[in-house]
Amino acid sequence: MNRAFRRHLTSRLMTALVVVLSAIAVLALVLILGDLVVKGASSIDWAFFTKSPVPAGESGGGVANAIVGTGIIVGVAALIGVPVGVGAGIYLAEYGSGRLGFTIRFIADVLNGTPSIVIGIIAWTFLVKPTGRFSALAGSVALAVLMIPMLARTTEEMVRLVPHSLREAALALGYPRWRTSLTVVV
Repeated sequence: MNRAFRRHLTSRLMTALVVVLSAIAVLALVLILGDLVVKGASSIDWAFFTKSPVPAGESGGGVANAIVGTGIIVGVAALIGVPVGVGAGIYLAEYGSGRLGFTIRFIADVLNGTPSIVIGIIAWTFLVKPTGRFSALAGSVALAVLMIPMLARTTEEMVRLVPHSLREAALALGYPRWRTSLTVVV
């Protein structure tokens, strides 16, 4: 056998092996998902979404507390994160050409790459551990810290897409630069 034929044969065998093993893995996932749907579908009804959980071992109960808690955490995080993130993004796009703008961009980029578990550990260290209990505020602050850099960089890019002619027109009409940024650009 020549060398090219052996390489081609080895490549075909390895490709077939990968396809078979991938099919086995997907089959296992499909079987698990199917089992969950078959056994769990009968439990999902309106009461499941509106009732509170029951103690372990008792039948029934629902996820109403989880839904409300998620809404509270996301709402408070949005109240904290959206104004700060959007404000930072507007600042970066309109006035952030100096050293402070570079620093804010750098911090935002670093925070964008930080794993959420690290932010959670920091929130636990500074918000949960001193008080001795978990709270929706601690979770909201952690989520807001994750939201702010992404909102800042996204807002900056969106504001930079606004044509300069709109800014120039507002400035020509006598608008101050801050008002142009807030009323015309945003």
